[in-house]
Amino acid sequence: SVPDSGPAMAKPQVAVAPVVISKLSVNAPEFYPSGYNSGFAESSFEDGCDGYLTLTEYVQDFLNHLTEQPGCFETEIEQFAETLNGWVTTDEALQELVELIYQQATSVPNFSYMGARLCNYLSHHLTINPQSGNFRQLLLQRCRTEYENRDQQFHAFVLFLAELYLNLEIKGTKGQVTRAEVLQAGLGELLNALFSNPVDNNLICAVKLLKLTGSVLEDAWKEKGKNEMDEMIQRIENVVLDANCSRDVKQMLLKLVELRSSNWGRVHATSPYREATPENDPNYFMNEPTFYTSDGVPFTAADPDYQEKYQELLEREDLFPDYEENGTDLPGAGDPYFDDIDDEMDPEIEEAYEKFCLESEHKRKQ
Repeated sequence: SVPDSGPAMAKPQVAVAPVVISKLSVNAPEFYPSGYNSGFAESSFEDGCDGYLTLTEYVQDFLNHLTEQPGCFETEIEQFAETLNGWVTTDEALQELVELIYQQATSVPNFSYMGARLCNYLSHHLTINPQSGNFRQLLLQRCRTEYENRDQQFHAFVLFLAELYLNLEIKGTKGQVTRAEVLQAGLGELLNALFSNPVDNNLICAVKLLKLTGSVLEDAWKEKGKNEMDEMIQRIENVVLDANCSRDVKQMLLKLVELRSSNWGRVHATSPYREATPENDPNYFMNEPTFYTSDGVPFTAADPDYQEKYQELLEREDLFPDYEENGTDLPGAGDPYFDDIDDEMDPEIEEAYEKFCLESEHKRKQ
């Protein structure tokens, strides 16, 4: 039998949530994250200088935009130049434009290449040509001023000058394209200045400069019957043997000597192209790095089980225990100019490697 449950049970009460009235409105202004510049969201600089009160504001905004989005150069440079032609109509405005671009190129990391391309484009498309000099002439005068007072921002200036030498084209009356002779001479003097004071920072800058322009400088010097690159390599060899610089920097210098002995990595045009494979190139694995498993067993890309061992290596938590996130522990770490630096060598192996590189260079000269 079912026991008496007593008085009838009351029906359960259902709680009703209070109605929340939203404060959102379809007429609210658009939301932009902190730091977002809505001026570049749609047509960017297609509207020219509309909304800008001064030339400085307009140019600086474009330079910052180009720094953050270098891929926009091709699509927006034409409109930028046209706007400048309507705005830069006096000597003072042209001087101001040159100074803004120069400061951006020498003070903002990684803008030297884009700055040089910008300078080359404007040198051919700005219409103003005052008696004080056109854009290219004023730019070279500004570089000369910095060269004569080169104690500050020296290394950034050197690399910008190198990029400028490669990218600034001078068209002759017959349509031929040449490079600025004054920049070529200046780079030679700057290299001598860097090697005259062989501290690590100067040597790193010299290596960057030669990896960037070495082949072009050597070709230009050879056309004039000069052997300045041979003299430069000899100075590098002397630094490796005598200078009190770090081991990492010496390895950079030796890599540079090796690069030059291979004609700066250039392939002769007469050589038929054939993709290198382990089957047709006995030196295919020569420059591959050597890795070590957790048990200390060495392996390279030539090993059949390379992929499996390399994946295991990547998963080890202590792969780079002494390497900081920003890569500042080693000179040039994370720098595209030095992505081929070897790990630290055993002293005996390093000595043999230095001897090999120097002997190879001497044989090449013979």
